[in-house]
Amino acid sequence: MKPQIFRSTTAWVLGWLWVAFAAFNAVDLVLNGRIPSALVAGAVLAVLTAAVFIGCLRPGILPREDGILVRNPLRNVFIPWKAVDNIHVSHAIIIDSGDESIRCWTPQASARERAKATRRGTAVPATSGRYQTQPVLPKAEQTAARAFTGRTHADWVAQQLTETATKKSRVPGDRAPMTATWSPSALGALAAALVLVIAALITA
Repeated sequence: MKPQIFRSTTAWVLGWLWVAFAAFNAVDLVLNGRIPSALVAGAVLAVLTAAVFIGCLRPGILPREDGILVRNPLRNVFIPWKAVDNIHVSHAIIIDSGDESIRCWTPQASARERAKATRRGTAVPATSGRYQTQPVLPKAEQTAARAFTGRTHADWVAQQLTETATKKSRVPGDRAPMTATWSPSALGALAAALVLVIAALITA
């Protein structure tokens, strides 16, 4: 079963569109480009693609059986379920564990998204009145809409994680600490881009 990943869908889609664009241009440079201009253009593509990978495609929150894996641009942070003390949302999801906190890169709750969520909840048509210009929603749907007033995708993700952490914390076992490591894939992407930049500077 494919593991669940919480992330920004918009960033994910735009990231892959950029990768497709960069791949097309890279093939064109290989087939039709000339040194050193092709190498310079390739270095620019590599730097931008590495940035897109690190900032858009890699980040996410992965709930696992043993805890939460937070993939930020350059770091991986793992928090065992028993080590999760609190999960709250400001502009980003923040997970507290003991004296430490980790701010998740994605999904985020922008002011625009929160305002949109608020309007969505307050736009529920009234159930009374002589003249109705909009279809009246069933009471259950009106209750659900009001319950989600002001709630963003980040708020929903935080709630899912909190509920899981509450359930998992009841399982007997020791509390392990939060751990953070550098991401090999992110560092590899940066290293590859740096190699191309150095090559372009040497041949320019």
